[in-house]
Amino acid sequence: MPKILVSGGTGYIGSHAVVELLGKGMEVVIVDNLSNSEIEVLDGIKSITGKSPHFEEVDLKDRKATYGVFEKHPDISAIIHFAAYKAVGESVEKPLDYYENNLLSLIHLLEAMKIYKVDHLVFSSSCTIYGEPDHLPVTEDAPLKKATSPYGNTKQICEDILQDTMKSVEGKGVISLRYFNPIGAHPSAKIGELPLGVPNNLVPFITQTAAGLREYLSIFGDDYNTPDGSAIRDYINVVDLAKAHVRAIGRLLEGKQKSSFEVFNLGTGRGVSVFEIIKSFEKATNQKLNYKVVGRREGDIEKVYADTSFANAELGWKAEKGLEETLQSAWRWEMKIRSNKMKK
Repeated sequence: MPKILVSGGTGYIGSHAVVELLGKGMEVVIVDNLSNSEIEVLDGIKSITGKSPHFEEVDLKDRKATYGVFEKHPDISAIIHFAAYKAVGESVEKPLDYYENNLLSLIHLLEAMKIYKVDHLVFSSSCTIYGEPDHLPVTEDAPLKKATSPYGNTKQICEDILQDTMKSVEGKGVISLRYFNPIGAHPSAKIGELPLGVPNNLVPFITQTAAGLREYLSIFGDDYNTPDGSAIRDYINVVDLAKAHVRAIGRLLEGKQKSSFEVFNLGTGRGVSVFEIIKSFEKATNQKLNYKVVGRREGDIEKVYADTSFANAELGWKAEKGLEETLQSAWRWEMKIRSNKMKK
């Protein structure tokens, strides 16, 4: 079976993708510097799958260390590149950190691919590259707008780097997966989203507020041009998202790509507002949330949700899990985290 290098594999989405890859019998090498994740995630992966991935604690900004991974694992068949800083708000405050980390990590991986003859890469991209779209739902052919945050801009630049690189080489292929908003946790509650410090994403902030760790949930604006005034996003279950990566890897390894650089939207195709998420969470978990409307957050856009028909047809993939089921999984994960911390 193929050996897949997963950068950022102890992170939120990366760990769920590792579980799906191992479940398909693939061998996995995780590369992670643990800057935004914990080593105990490996225990959760093993508990779910009965298998242990290889683990290399490496910062991909370090070119020499990156090459060392390929020296140690010369039989890598393909790469899934998750490792990146990913908080919109934080990127506005720390733009240089985002440009350094997100661009250098990709460049060093591409250099290693050339040297060590690895032909395939799946890139973790984002719907933020569409900016404030002209038409909804967003298709892969939608024009890319000027990014509203440094984070979004790094994803646009990374896609440019990938396209230019693919034009300069033969026999290599890249699939860029443009995520909408991943939420939830593995149904086993053994892995999930584990933000270090104050969460930047909505759902972990909701679960921490419900658990009493946060005094209230901040709603960043209720004056958008949407039915209830709050921003609209396309929220996709993280397990559904992870399964798409297995499909993408299979497409590359089986030579089914129709061009050297392909892009796919990964979402549910349905837009959900912040207030709708709150109501769904309260209904799914019987937890009442304390929240407060505050000012809009710089870098946020009003509404975006995906047209997923291309991914449905070409990858043979579709988001399957419903919103309440997903929010229940996030709450079970939060309760598991709290239980574990109380035992320590």
